[in-house]
Amino acid sequence: AVNTLRFYEAEGLIIPERTNGNQRRYSPSDIERIRCIREAVSRGAMTIDSIKHIMALMPCWDIIGCSNEDRLHCSAYTTARRPCWTFRHRDTICARRDCRECDVYKLASSCESIKSVIVRATQKR
Repeated sequence: AVNTLRFYEAEGLIIPERTNGNQRRYSPSDIERIRCIREAVSRGAMTIDSIKHIMALMPCWDIIGCSNEDRLHCSAYTTARRPCWTFRHRDTICARRDCRECDVYKLASSCESIKSVIVRATQKR
């Protein structure tokens, strides 16, 4: 439903591409991400907040190779409230990045890739 898609966008779960006329366009990876979210919510397994929290656990700083200086100024590194692409990055490497094109956002396009990224991160420790 249109309202559901707009809600997911407002919650920072998806970033649809926009046309010059400001229409939303969804890529195959956007559709996969939406499918993942819908399945988790409809099974009653997760809430939107818990999905945001899991996406926030993705170690974006590791994936894109942030410097220690960038990590100190990064809300995604210092908190685990929501996905990194929902923060306004000012004094970090991400300030110049398009979140939709970022490897972190792309890796969060499916339930399986989110799970494997988090598992790999925990195994490094």
